[in-house]
Amino acid sequence: MSAPTGSYSKVSYDLRPAKQVERRMLIDALQRLAIAGFDIHGYQYTGFGSIYFVDFIMFRKFLGLTKLLTVEHDARIAKRVRFNQPYKDIEVALRSVGDVIPTLSGDLRHLLWLDYDDIIARSHLEDLIQAGTNLSVGSIILVTLDIEHPSGETPVEWRNHFVAEAEEFLGRSSRPRDFEASKLAAVNAAILQRALKRGLAGRQAEFIPLFNFVYADGHQMLTAGGMIGTEHERNRILASSLPRACYYRPDLSRPPYRIAIPRVTRKERLYLDSAMPCSGRWTPRAFELAREEVLAYRDIYRFFPAYAELLL
Repeated sequence: MSAPTGSYSKVSYDLRPAKQVERRMLIDALQRLAIAGFDIHGYQYTGFGSIYFVDFIMFRKFLGLTKLLTVEHDARIAKRVRFNQPYKDIEVALRSVGDVIPTLSGDLRHLLWLDYDDIIARSHLEDLIQAGTNLSVGSIILVTLDIEHPSGETPVEWRNHFVAEAEEFLGRSSRPRDFEASKLAAVNAAILQRALKRGLAGRQAEFIPLFNFVYADGHQMLTAGGMIGTEHERNRILASSLPRACYYRPDLSRPPYRIAIPRVTRKERLYLDSAMPCSGRWTPRAFELAREEVLAYRDIYRFFPAYAELLL
């Protein structure tokens, strides 16, 4: 088990625009699956609420989830976790997620978000193998990892880390050049998928990829995930509206969806919104904004959070 990183004290979890866009895209995807007949309302959400519980609040409000379990293995903030529970019916597990996963009910479908805030480690892969072994068919699993080189580290040093933590899941990625910054998203996604498949070995189910996000509110982060399912679940997904979403990724070996947050003012944003959804050639006449930024905004405008100061 990796040691607590204490990121809750460094980053305000509710003020990260790219992460918030990711959350809203995930909610959009789950709503699409619900329309297609998946009983998302009945899923149990298990995640790392920390002291902010942002995911829990959003999943309750926008998806109506009533079964919520937060996992916290940093005993130093146990009182803060309980004090900040937004709803009284959230269960709190004060132990490692690796101890929690085998206890998740096989009678429920699960939404499990292993939202790690550090680089890949053997303990993460062990958690993922457990998830593949234990979660029921129809369950959805998400994994978030930091994929940015530590400052000053070389691809050789990065390769050594991956060999030490995930050698059996590296596949053909073994040369130092495979661990250059531009390739780390693909390397991490492939490792996560192989670990999950190992957990599924011997089961009458497979991993059906749905998501592969890369974003940065500081460090580059990766969130990959999908559903544990059979051909029945795959066909229902393909028949839904999810494959038409810009962020849908049915193959983790393909480039991820990169969440790009254009830096625009409130006035510029209102102007852009009035033109959405725009054509691929449209750019604003009232101010300068590169076409690639306009296209990035067109993808995320429905999910882009608005922040304002509120004086109480």
